[in-house]
Amino acid sequence: MQHLKRFFIGKPLKSSDEGGQQLGKLKALALLSSDALSSVAYGPEQIITALVAFSAVAMWYSLPIAAFVLILLLSLILSYRQIIHAYPQGGGAYVVSSENLGMYPGLIAGGSLLVDYMLTVAVSVSSGTEAITSAIPALYGHQVGIAILIVVLITAVNLRGMRDSASFLMVPVYLFVIILTIMIITGFVEIAMGARAFHATSLVGAAVPGVTIGLILRAFSSGSSSLTGVEAISNAVPFFKKPKAKNAAETLAIVGLLLGFFFAGITFLSWYFGILPHQKVTILAQLGQHIFGKGTVYYILQFSTALILALAANTGFSAFPILAYNLAKDKFMPHMYMDRGDRLGYSNGILTLALGSIVLIFIFNGSTERLIPLYATGVFVPFTLSQSGMIRKWWHERSKGWIGRSIANFTGALISFAIFIFLLMYHMGGVWPYFIIMPIMIFVFYKIHDHYKKVAAQLRLIEQVNFHDYDGSTVIVLVSNVTQVTAGALNYARSIGDYVIAMHVSMDENPGKERETESEFKADFPDIRFVDIHSSYRSIARPVLRFADIIAKNAKERNYTTTILVPQFVPKKPWQNILHNQTSFRLRAALASRENIILATYSYHLKK
Repeated sequence: MQHLKRFFIGKPLKSSDEGGQQLGKLKALALLSSDALSSVAYGPEQIITALVAFSAVAMWYSLPIAAFVLILLLSLILSYRQIIHAYPQGGGAYVVSSENLGMYPGLIAGGSLLVDYMLTVAVSVSSGTEAITSAIPALYGHQVGIAILIVVLITAVNLRGMRDSASFLMVPVYLFVIILTIMIITGFVEIAMGARAFHATSLVGAAVPGVTIGLILRAFSSGSSSLTGVEAISNAVPFFKKPKAKNAAETLAIVGLLLGFFFAGITFLSWYFGILPHQKVTILAQLGQHIFGKGTVYYILQFSTALILALAANTGFSAFPILAYNLAKDKFMPHMYMDRGDRLGYSNGILTLALGSIVLIFIFNGSTERLIPLYATGVFVPFTLSQSGMIRKWWHERSKGWIGRSIANFTGALISFAIFIFLLMYHMGGVWPYFIIMPIMIFVFYKIHDHYKKVAAQLRLIEQVNFHDYDGSTVIVLVSNVTQVTAGALNYARSIGDYVIAMHVSMDENPGKERETESEFKADFPDIRFVDIHSSYRSIARPVLRFADIIAKNAKERNYTTTILVPQFVPKKPWQNILHNQTSFRLRAALASRENIILATYSYHLKK
């Protein structure tokens, strides 16, 4: 099993190798922009589909609607650049909302984005599957199976680490950027030279009887789905090379320019050539066929579109784990989401995202159209909250230029909130699950946080513990932090042994905290030997086994037994076990194989 894991995931990386995993602008753009850039494959089509459902003559309205989408894009880019510089530690909408608006707005933003990243994967993969079936009609009807296979492949790539993921994405992302740029420029040049006839279904400004504000707003809210993904870079600022904030802000600006150019170009050319939605062939595929013909370049366009749509899911795989990490750090999600895997990625977050997105693909049968309203809702709520949070931040700080920054944030918040209202008005059939999912998530966040608070209160070392001397064997007590559990375990160890060793395994991630733990231990237990063993690979079991073997060998020569005491606390309710580190289970499994070591567990039972 280990050999298979190493084949697919690769060899473990040291914690000190984390700096080598950080990204320059070229790779970061490939890793974090695929969701935003790929949305042009379905965003303009959503506008056209909404209009043409009323009348093909109404298609010219796609041009002013696209202009308003671009205004919103500009506002969001400016706003998120401010967030990047104000919060270079990352966290995006969750951190901004929590700090400036309070805990519950922060949890709404965080919970919305967690669900939205799952929807990002589901929508992107479903759209990529549709692009594949547009080019290869024989595969039509197998969308769900293809989509799940793509999710599994992307999950495996992400488990290999950030740099490997970025390197893998560079080819499809930049191929898509190049081929789409060529297509749009070619279309405009041919129109300017008179080589292409005007086939629009109606002229700009043509009267269309029966068109309502509701229809326009419905099309606008649908097309705004193209703006999903622009917040991902603000979540992932720590992934960038230094200067992190500067590189992240510049990457976001490049993404905004590319997205705006593609969105405007596809919308205009579709109107000019009179391209209408077709059930089995996307608007982008029809546009490519109209400009390139059905030759090699057309199939390159379809291939690159399918790739970037499928791999746009990688934005979710990049952003979900770090958002889950921030929520876990604040004790609103299980601590296991703070654990790094062998390749320094947050593997538990990656696997959770993959499982959730597969479930969504099953539920919605791989239909992009059915997923998009819920998808857009999940992102425009955090957009609104984050922009509102920034307004409050500027108001309190009132630094130079705060009025201009507040205006940009106010514009973004107002339009984002308006789109959220439009989604409720015109897509309620698709967005109602949001109002069931979010209260459940907030309740779960609250229960997890409440549990961790109660645990901390019960484990906190309030007063010095008095010990008594007892005879016994050599006892090694594994120590993580100085808590009530530690004190109780050491007291028990002294009752069964005359020589007690406290062993602590330190990591590279936070040397200051490790020194603090040692100082605190020595202050509280000055008469007990404290041994700190360094682990470069974040493994606890291996250093413990090596140290225990040495002690056991010496003890055997003196006719002593060696006992390893593993402290743990037992939550009051069984379901709460999943919220805590499973290290003690892994240690007991590893130590059980040693003949010369007695394995014991000290259990501290929580009362609340």
